[in-house]
Amino acid sequence: MSTFDINTITRENVKTLKPYSSARDEFEDFDTAEMIFLDANENPYQNGVNRYPDPQQNSVKAILAKNNNTKQSQILLGNGSDEVLDLIFRAFCEPKTDNIITLPPTYGMYSVLANINAVENREILLSNDFQPQVEKILDTVDANTKIIFLCSPNNPTGHSFSDESVVKLLQNFKGLVVIDEAYIDFSGKESWLTEIDEYPNLVITQTLSKAYGLAGIRLGICYASEAVISVLNKIKPPYNVNELTQQRAIERLKDSDKIKQEITSIVEQREELLKVLLEVNFVEKIYPTETNFVLVKVDDANKRYDQLIEKGIVIRNRTTQPLCENCLRFTIGTKEENAVLIKELKLLS
Repeated sequence: MSTFDINTITRENVKTLKPYSSARDEFEDFDTAEMIFLDANENPYQNGVNRYPDPQQNSVKAILAKNNNTKQSQILLGNGSDEVLDLIFRAFCEPKTDNIITLPPTYGMYSVLANINAVENREILLSNDFQPQVEKILDTVDANTKIIFLCSPNNPTGHSFSDESVVKLLQNFKGLVVIDEAYIDFSGKESWLTEIDEYPNLVITQTLSKAYGLAGIRLGICYASEAVISVLNKIKPPYNVNELTQQRAIERLKDSDKIKQEITSIVEQREELLKVLLEVNFVEKIYPTETNFVLVKVDDANKRYDQLIEKGIVIRNRTTQPLCENCLRFTIGTKEENAVLIKELKLLS
């Protein structure tokens, strides 16, 4: 069993770091409604955004905590999931010393962030059925391995990793296991959020960019133990989530019925596309999906990609990714968009 100790994986300079205290941080325990703020060198004339935003995004976190049965102290918000992931690197990985493990084919930003932070990325390919090769992963771990990244449901493959694989990694790895759940709302599987209190080395990232339809506001979410969140809060920029983003997130999160309707519609359109793909003669394999996209293997990915581009339909060509030769990724659109795609696929078939 893993004996996780956050002190052994936190960078030494982060341990001793005194975080920046913003003007608003100093008054977080006060009722500020009637206060006159002459402390932060802001323009005093009200226009809705003349004041700095809440540095801890408490109103957004309160809704997320209630919806997910977690504590606000177990949540960190970022300027998109990419900032959240970058903070994890900067808090726990010593440049030019430590390493992380990723499982291609997977989300490309893990590798990019490793390079930016001068952290070695040890890649262990998924198995042919796109599952983690747990024994190989654990054999690759050494004293400087700080993080294992799992994208589940995975991008670009669309499927989830087995519970057994995830549990074995959580139990046998002394570093952080980061599970990227950007697509969890489209899956029938339960989020790993329910296991945060069970595994102190478990970190979960989610986003409002996919199922919630807020890609344009850039809001990423991190759920973890209070100890992990406390470390990340030490190094995050003081006002990393702007006021307009916070307002729009609150507005959208309160509209749960509409969100559910949209998710249901996307899943229905996904199933409709899957039926059609079975009849397209250049499609050689359709991979199982629990996301808002479908990965398929075709006879010639470059050719089919170009044909669809000529028809004004933009998809993603994943043929250069490991284990994804001649694979195309189709994001699920609206019913009307799907109808256009289906029409063109039939004409090309």
